[in-house]
Amino acid sequence: MRTTVGIIGAGPAGLLLARLLHNAGIDAVVLESHDRAYVERRQRAGILEQGTVDVLRAAGAGRRMDREGLRHDGIELRFDRRRHRVDFPGLTGGRSVMVYAQTEVCKDLIALQLEEGGPLLFEAEALAVEDADTHAPRVRFRHQGREDVLECSWVVGCDGFWGVSRRAIPAGLGQVFERTYPFGWLGILADVAPSHDELVYARHDRGFALLSMRSPSVSRLYLQVPDGTDAGAWGDEEIWDELERRFETADDWRLERGPITQKSVTPMRSFVHEPMRHGRLFLAGDAAHIVPPTGAKGLNLAVGDVVTFARALVHLEQTGSPELLDSYSETCLRRIWQAERFSYDMTTLLHRLPGTTPFEDRLQLARLERITGSRAAETDLAEAYTGFPLDRG
Repeated sequence: MRTTVGIIGAGPAGLLLARLLHNAGIDAVVLESHDRAYVERRQRAGILEQGTVDVLRAAGAGRRMDREGLRHDGIELRFDRRRHRVDFPGLTGGRSVMVYAQTEVCKDLIALQLEEGGPLLFEAEALAVEDADTHAPRVRFRHQGREDVLECSWVVGCDGFWGVSRRAIPAGLGQVFERTYPFGWLGILADVAPSHDELVYARHDRGFALLSMRSPSVSRLYLQVPDGTDAGAWGDEEIWDELERRFETADDWRLERGPITQKSVTPMRSFVHEPMRHGRLFLAGDAAHIVPPTGAKGLNLAVGDVVTFARALVHLEQTGSPELLDSYSETCLRRIWQAERFSYDMTTLLHRLPGTTPFEDRLQLARLERITGSRAAETDLAEAYTGFPLDRG
């Protein structure tokens, strides 16, 4: 099999890249190790930055998002039983975010790819990327019980942290920057209308909590829990009781309860691999970087990566200049490190670390007071949360 761009992974990054290349008249093949049903139900991110929303619309993949997604013009910060709303449009010149689950983004992009795009092979397990440092890279993969080879001009690894793409970069040529956190998030899906119309980020002495949603009738909520927690060890009422404690306010706000349909624990990690390119192999999304979910940046960073690659390849096709491809890693990493910085700041601002001292507690509260009391500090948060324009490095 032969194509111009071999894309490993049919998450939102790989699928969006295939769509962008299709719209530019560049052929691509997408290899995905799981079946379609798995990809379309894989729960991940749910917050789309303004730039991501704009890209999906421009790519022709925004119709259902605009119909069913929930535009949010702010978030609420809670601490010391107080509530403070951060007004995104008022602080950023009109930008907002969209609540639209990654599963729905994937469904939309899969439908477009199967109807209009190039080959999308499910249950096609990438085994190795070979000859990445030549002009003829290859992806060995297994599909329908037999091994095959995809010959490419370029390979883009959108296959996540555990995929084969990053392993194709020789160890001596890369550098890893990493931090793990001694806590995770116990996340639940519940069949109950959200108790607030925007996301609520709560700092509490017992730990962090987040109120989010997937739709007007489905709530998504999270609790900070110790690293290694078993989700099954928490009873449903125990979860609701703890959420109620951490979201408590001085007014008459109440948390609505409902049937919990799913529980899981997400570990917290910051990770960056530099560079994001080796020869004609390019890394995108979780294959190159991980952020803790506090800043809602993971999916959006992946979108930035594939937009950068698609623009660079189109530039090469149109001008013959490899300049933008050669600067791919540097361009992406500027945005990535700003997102790492913001995600780290939000995580340390709102979570209670084991062994936290009274001094550190007071510093945390002082940081929150600064954000809620200073338009400049609040603007910095709003600009980072809604995302910087994708045409900036």
